[in-house]
Order: sequence, then structure tokens, then C-alpha cells
Amino acid sequence: MQPDPTASARETPALPSGRTAAEILTELKALRTADAPTRGGRTFAYVYDAGREGLDELAAEAYAAYATVNGLDPTVFPSVARLENDLVGAAAALLGAPPGAQGTFTSGGTESILLAVKTARDHARSTRSVTDPQLVLPSTAHAAFHKAAAYLGLEPVVVPVDPVTYKANPTAMAAAITPRTALVVASAPSYAHGVIDPVARIAEAAAEHEVLCHVDACIGGWLLPYLRRAGRTVEPFDFSLPGVTSISVDLHKYGYADKGASVVLYRNAELRRHQYFAHAGWPGYPVVNPTVQGTKSAGLLAQAWAVLQHIGEDGYTALAARVAEASDHLTEALRTTPDIHILGEPEAGLVAFTVLTSATPDRPSGTPDLSLLLHLADEMRVRGWYLQPQLSFDGLPPNLHLTLTPATVDRVEALLTDLPEALTTARTLPPVTVDPALTDLAATLDPDTLTPEDVAGILAFAGLGEGGGGLPERMAPVLFLLDALPGRLKERLLTEFVGSVFRLG
Repeated sequence: MQPDPTASARETPALPSGRTAAEILTELKALRTADAPTRGGRTFAYVYDAGREGLDELAAEAYAAYATVNGLDPTVFPSVARLENDLVGAAAALLGAPPGAQGTFTSGGTESILLAVKTARDHARSTRSVTDPQLVLPSTAHAAFHKAAAYLGLEPVVVPVDPVTYKANPTAMAAAITPRTALVVASAPSYAHGVIDPVARIAEAAAEHEVLCHVDACIGGWLLPYLRRAGRTVEPFDFSLPGVTSISVDLHKYGYADKGASVVLYRNAELRRHQYFAHAGWPGYPVVNPTVQGTKSAGLLAQAWAVLQHIGEDGYTALAARVAEASDHLTEALRTTPDIHILGEPEAGLVAFTVLTSATPDRPSGTPDLSLLLHLADEMRVRGWYLQPQLSFDGLPPNLHLTLTPATVDRVEALLTDLPEALTTARTLPPVTVDPALTDLAATLDPDTLTPEDVAGILAFAGLGEGGGGLPERMAPVLFLLDALPGRLKERLLTEFVGSVFRLG
């Protein structure tokens, strides 16, 4: 027998010989203890908690029922088409879609946005022979649009927003449209500040130039219509505006489905056709993929369908009213808290506020204090709250972002009790500073030519990466340093840091 040349590679087993189900589940539960809580209303980012008993169990059972079903081919699994048509139909009805509108269930807002950008690019190619397409978007548009542009070869044209309202400037957006524009973007609302762009004027400008207009309603698409139904005033942002040609709406946000559930909608089937990928030029089965994914479990589709069916119209209206109640309570209290300043006028469950230096005769209104803001975020985390720090950008101030859900209604008062105490403690801490020599050096560095050793040195200085012991207990020094760095260098360091987290050995 000839020796197996791969034997040495298999001397170390890839997996254990086998473990009991109880051992595995115990370890998984233990690993979760280091994570931020996803239920209970104390994590004000990343999670959307309806606060309803039994909803998680329903979603889990629905997922399990469809976990082994392959969503790749609805001709083999016709129930997949039924569930998707129900979900897409509900989103279309909620967002005022006209007869003939079509859509697709996706894995999340990023995929929905990616598909909308692909559709616009291919539409511009086929109808206007645009070979070097541009994507016009406000500076507050979600980073997923920049990701889509990078993946699909579009040039982002970023338009500054109003520095007081934080909303897109429709006049400036219109002026940015050129014959190369494939898509114009508006947010309802923007993630960073929770304000709704003037969609009507932006969509009208796009239509005048015969350009497609996408509304990123990933956050607000399932909330704003029910806020309106609950008696709140909500300006039109959906297909009721003729210039709106596509909309993304996440069901795993204010639809309260588990993560991995979104819908992208188009005004008509002709637009959606550009989203699809089809290929028959190989000897295997004919391929038609509506989304980026091919093979995919239908479990996420089934759990989203089950959650929407269970909560229903009246349930979502009641939940939206609770979100509005939480937002009202929080914003009213924050406006009376010294040195706290809310950014813009929050309209859809998201609130962003900054912390100002104490007013003086020379500076009666105070100015944003990044060091104090980041210390406050750390102090709130010590007290069991997660408020998401957002750094300064293009003249927009750093701030703390809060996502409000029905589960936070009963937690807002406790948050407001802890917040002034945390702010008082934060004021006693030494201000965070960055060595001026480091910022001067950073300004001279080319992120594309940095060696791994260069990057490791900067990460070590920040207390991150190999030798840094993982994430530090307090993030204020790290975030303060990142805020001071040029954008491209910041991106390179963050890429390397995440790479250091996901590594072998």
C-alpha cells in the first residue's frame, strides 16, 4: 500500500470524536454570557424586541419546521413561493405599491440594498447605455450603499446633509444628478440620526431626470405606516410618491422577525427583472437566482411569515404606539437634561444625542465634547446599558445612538435615572487625549502601503489586536483615537482589527 501523502495533515483531528447534546448546548449558553442582552430593553442598538411573550418560541418553531427546506427552487418546494408571496404582498400593501409592483424576500437590509443598486445599474445600462454609473446619496445614507457601489462598480456621489436638521438637501441632491446617475437614494429614516429625508422632493427630482429613486426604509418601512395608523403624522415616503421606484424594508427590525429577514420592492416587474441572475451555459441545472444567495434555508422565511401572521395589523399598531411613547418620554427628558443636545427631530424610533461642554459666557451654547461623550458611553455600559457611540463625520457631531423598541418603554425611566449619574461620574474622569505626534504621523501615512507590522503597531498603541488582550474594558480611548484619524486609515485599521478577531490560531 502506498503511503497517504495527506496523512500528516490529518494527524490533528478537525473535530472532537463526538459530544453529547447537553454538553454542546451548555457550552453555547455559556458563550452567550459575554454578549449584550438581546431581550429586556437594555441594549439600545442592534436588537429589536417586541417584548411579547411567546414570540421567540413561535419564530424558533417555524424556523425548525422549514430549516431543511431549500429556498433555491420553488418548483421543488412550492411552499417557499407561497410564503414569500405572502410576505412581499404584505410589504407592498403596507407601502402603497401600485398594481404590478413586485418584490423579493432577502437576507437583510444590506442584501436588499445591494439588489436595488444592481437593478439600477443594469437598468441604466439597458435603457440609457450608461457605462460608468454613479450613485447619488446623502452623506447620512447607510454604509451598505457604499458597499454595493464598491461591489458593483458604481461611483458614489455623496451630498452633504443639512447641518441643523440632518436631513438630505433636496436642492443639492437634484444638482448632483448627471447623465451618469443610475440611482438616487433617500432614507426613511436615516440610521445615524433617525430623521426622514424629504423623500417627495428627492423622488420628484429623480423623476424629472428619468432616474430611478430608492427609498431606504429598512428601519422605518414596517414602523412608519403603523405610526400613522396609531395617529402620528408621517409625511409620505413610499410608493404613493410617483418618483419612488424601489424600497427596502427590514422585517427583522420593527417587524420583530429574527435576523435575516428583509424585502426589496419595485414599482413594476420590468424593474425587478434586472435584479435576477440567470445562467444556462453550463451542464448542470438551469440557474435563476433572484437574490445574491443561491441555496438558502427557508427557515428564515418561515419564521418571518409566522411572526407577521401572529402580530397582525392591530398588534403592529399597538407596538408602534409603544415605540412612539418611549421616544416621546426619552426625548422630553433628554431636552431638559443639562448639556445634552438631541440631534435633529427624531421621527421613527431612533434618537441620537450629543454631550456639550458646560456653557460659559464665551460659549453660551456649549460645544460637543467627544471625550465626555465616550466616557458617558462607558459609564452607562458599566451600569448595564448599551448606547451606541457614533463618531464625528464631515462636520456632523459625535453622538450616542439609541434604538427604541416596545420592550424599552418600561426601561426608559431607569435609563433616565442612570444617565445623569453616569454623566456626573464621566465628568470626574481625566479627559481622553491623543498624542499630537501620532495624529501628525497619521496624516502622512498611506493606508494602502502600510505593512502588517505598521498596522500591528498602531493597533497595539490603541490597545487592540494581538497582544492587546482583545477589547479593552473601556472603549473611550480607542474611539477617541479613531475619531482623530483620517477616514481611509481608520478603515484600514478597523479591517485589520476585525481580521485579528476572526483568525486561526
